[in-house]
Amino acid sequence: MSENTDQQSGGLVLIIDDDPMILILAREALEKEGFVVEEASDGSRVLSMFSRLQPDIVLLDVMLPGIDGFTVCRQIREHPEGKNTPVLMMTGLDDIESIKRAYDSGATDFISKPFNWFVLGYRVRYMLRASRTLHALDSSRVSLSYAQRIARLGSWEWNVENDRMHWSDAVNEIFNVDPQDLDKSYQAFLNFVHPLDKELVSSAIEGALTNNKPYSIDHQILLPDGSERFVHSEAEVIADKNGKPVRMSGIMQDITERKEAEKRIKDLAYYDSLTGLPNRILFKENLEHALAHAERKNTKVATLFLDLDRFKWINDTMGHSVGDLLLQAFAGRLKNTVRKSDSITHDNLSQSSYSIARLGGDEFTIILDDINRAQDAAIVARRILEETSQLFVIDGHEVFVTASIGISIFPDDGNDIVTLIKYADTAMYHAKDLGKNHFQFYSSDMTDNAFKFLLLENQLHHAMERNEFEVHYQPQVDMLSGEVICVEALIRWQNPELGMISPATFIPLAEEIGLIVRIDEWVLTSVCRQIKAWEKDGLPPVRVAVNLSGQNFMQKNLSDRISTILTATGVSPDRLELELTEGVLMRDGKETITTLDELKGMGLSLAIDDFGTGYSSLSYLKRFRLDTLKIDRSFIKDIASDSDSEAIVAAIVSLADSMKLRIIAEGVETVEQLTFLCGLQCNRMQGFLFDRPMTSSNMSSLLREGKNYSGRLHMDA
Repeated sequence: MSENTDQQSGGLVLIIDDDPMILILAREALEKEGFVVEEASDGSRVLSMFSRLQPDIVLLDVMLPGIDGFTVCRQIREHPEGKNTPVLMMTGLDDIESIKRAYDSGATDFISKPFNWFVLGYRVRYMLRASRTLHALDSSRVSLSYAQRIARLGSWEWNVENDRMHWSDAVNEIFNVDPQDLDKSYQAFLNFVHPLDKELVSSAIEGALTNNKPYSIDHQILLPDGSERFVHSEAEVIADKNGKPVRMSGIMQDITERKEAEKRIKDLAYYDSLTGLPNRILFKENLEHALAHAERKNTKVATLFLDLDRFKWINDTMGHSVGDLLLQAFAGRLKNTVRKSDSITHDNLSQSSYSIARLGGDEFTIILDDINRAQDAAIVARRILEETSQLFVIDGHEVFVTASIGISIFPDDGNDIVTLIKYADTAMYHAKDLGKNHFQFYSSDMTDNAFKFLLLENQLHHAMERNEFEVHYQPQVDMLSGEVICVEALIRWQNPELGMISPATFIPLAEEIGLIVRIDEWVLTSVCRQIKAWEKDGLPPVRVAVNLSGQNFMQKNLSDRISTILTATGVSPDRLELELTEGVLMRDGKETITTLDELKGMGLSLAIDDFGTGYSSLSYLKRFRLDTLKIDRSFIKDIASDSDSEAIVAAIVSLADSMKLRIIAEGVETVEQLTFLCGLQCNRMQGFLFDRPMTSSNMSSLLREGKNYSGRLHMDA
């Protein structure tokens, strides 16, 4: 190996693979760890490159065009400089035959595809470390003792006839003992072996003596100070001329660092760094084992898929650091909860490392193995919901969180992990649709609904280009004058295959798949064109309220986009009112405040829709320059019979009046509701009692007639 290369980097790596993506990803992963990387795509020119570069390590794919990887590996071993160069062969997952052929061809080790790119650098670095140690041993025989101490590799010899052992200084150092204080007998040696491995070591030695064959094992030792270490032991038997064993000669190497590195690599590959729980890879392996175990014993396995409700809102409002702490606290609470379920779970799966996993984000899974009835899973799910709903105190914040859980059962719902995970996930989303903080078992109806949902999503992607949207308008009435003071623009979707689709169905979907910003822009443009058409027809001027999704505020150019629409259509800003949700204001970011100030500066009115149902706060009413509060219909529905609803509405009206804000009551459907609202001095209303949402042509007729609604107050209920 080149000294210059070694000084400048972690080492020179030669990668031979015909897959361009593997070459790119491997180069990126290794260069991040400080390695210099050279590459080849076939085996024909490997030997010439090897001679020229003299790489520190070779990563060699099994399958290559022309000369295969096994042949290339043998050629490297036959090269004068290739005898001790580490060769890491890359094989397909579970390709046992390729692994065997790789070792027969002289490979140092193998690694299975697909890789965990994060740990590739660790793997290469470890192989180089081992390779360099062996190189030092070969090149400096006269310094064997020093090299052994560096490698923590010692030698020993046991005279079987008189039971005396000779240990090198390196073995004494491994055992951390003074050679003067030790009886060097076989039993003294065996006393250092960890109790858990005494049978393994004794069997290896006795087997070697009986069969006159060498052994090679890894085991633990227990030092006088109580600490534990891992060692690799190899030994062979020396017999007399009659074949009787008279001596054993062996070596012992302290491999504790290697074992710890392997554990760290395994932790990185199989465990979630935030919570310490198994990750998606280990979860799938554990589920495979659980299914095989259940199939043999003719029992059931439950797969629980958990998702925290409102976690994104917690992350957005309190910050990701609080979100991470919440996930850690939730994982701890989850482990304690499942541990209490030992009576219905298999012993080894009652331990958190086997039963619970974090798949990513706020998604968790639980395996309940060896259960006899599906209802056992419901007991655990119910206990999880109860424990989760208890208060969390995170970094000084009081946080309430709930979870939605989906459950699939083996073999009732499926026989493979892909199906069971998919069905548990489907059931979890169904639990969310039912109001969250629920658990649901999977049923085939959920798959049918999921298919319908997918069909709806596909149709929504094409709705705008097919002109399937239209805007309807509903009047807002001032009961003191009976006149229309504003109209709300409401989008409608008439699909030729699915019929009329409710906004309550497609608006959340549009937000989820990222179409809502385009839809909002289309609505704003359509409304402005309609306002201009009404002006040209000489109709009385009327303000139009347009709902605006909070996703628009995640883009920095909202005010510019609205300004462009107003300019293009020639509509005055004071003819528009933008209805926002409370969630937009709760973000309380500087960009949101700046955007709202820009919109107000343009002359637009701002309204809060569904006031009182979100995370209402007097602070944002004071901080933002708002014009209108819209009382949610849920408070209006029972205002005539529910004293709490009446009190809430009265408080909102009083608050709006004191802050000089317009107030609108939504969802007014009965004269009784109207009378109560007027009695509370809430005189601006919107609802079916006055008119349902109507087409633009019908709204044009209503405005042309100058319809007056004051008579509604005197109608019979």
